[in-house]
Amino acid sequence: MAMEVGLDLGTSSVLVFVKGRGIVLKEPALIAYDRSLDMIRAVGEEAYMMLSRGDANLTGIHPIRRGIIADYRMTEEMVRYFVSKAIGRRSVLKPKVCLSVPSEATQVEMKAVLEAGYSVGARDVLLVEEPVAAALGAGIDAGRPAGSVIVDIGAGKTDIGVISLGYPVVSRSEPIGGDDFTQVIVDYVRKNYEMMISESQAEEIKIRIGTLYPLVNDLVMEVTGRSSTTGMPVRAEISSEEIREALKPASAQIVEAIHAVLEKTPPELCADILARGIILTGGGARMRGLEPLINARTNIRTMTAKEPDRALALGIGKFLSGSRSSYLLPA
Repeated sequence: MAMEVGLDLGTSSVLVFVKGRGIVLKEPALIAYDRSLDMIRAVGEEAYMMLSRGDANLTGIHPIRRGIIADYRMTEEMVRYFVSKAIGRRSVLKPKVCLSVPSEATQVEMKAVLEAGYSVGARDVLLVEEPVAAALGAGIDAGRPAGSVIVDIGAGKTDIGVISLGYPVVSRSEPIGGDDFTQVIVDYVRKNYEMMISESQAEEIKIRIGTLYPLVNDLVMEVTGRSSTTGMPVRAEISSEEIREALKPASAQIVEAIHAVLEKTPPELCADILARGIILTGGGARMRGLEPLINARTNIRTMTAKEPDRALALGIGKFLSGSRSSYLLPA
């Protein structure tokens, strides 16, 4: 029997779902490319480890940027690698592959995703819109006539959709995500403390004290880095309130996009939305203060899915396991 495989191709990571086995892989969406040999040296976790050694001949390539294929050949290689790693030699038949696409993907972009799926030798490639897959993964019956609002915040983009009868009635894809929050922190520390810090340090700041909504008790963290003026090691204490102020423009962009989608929602679905609330998915949904921020700005109850960073992949898995006709995009 042919295997059925679903891939969540994210900006920062790839999750692979195999029907009957669940999520079997989560690795960086990264390729280590050797410029001197003009060849791919490693993909995923192996690429991350190889690049961390600092080989001057290696270049890190992220084939997916803000949820869109930026490098077609490298994406095909990455998809081929992950599908092969997931299914191994379990099936001699060509697999069926399901891929998610952003809510506002163009026909050209969808064709690129299809070709990436067929490049692994798939006998069939299915596409499902990301808000629909995220809704399924969050435990929402997206095929019902009731309206549900999904806000899927990835590393490079945010997809917002009002889902009813298996389709986004209104949707929007905003080019901002968790990686943008991290970069804002890097820039803030450099500008206000004349200190250079790495993205990994900024990520730690974001997780430990970062917030998008005022806290009752301010959090403080000591940060070390290199002075941008003297080049010497320096340290400083940074508060959660500082980070909140720095992140205001980025968080406002997400809230404004949600507002734009809600303003276009058909009146007959508004009662459903008020009753069901807004569901947050994606790794960026874990950002402290996001729920109360959206709740305060929209006056709609906002909740985070149980496994927000796995919701999209789990939704693709449910799509594979259940009735597909309601959710399938035209190929």
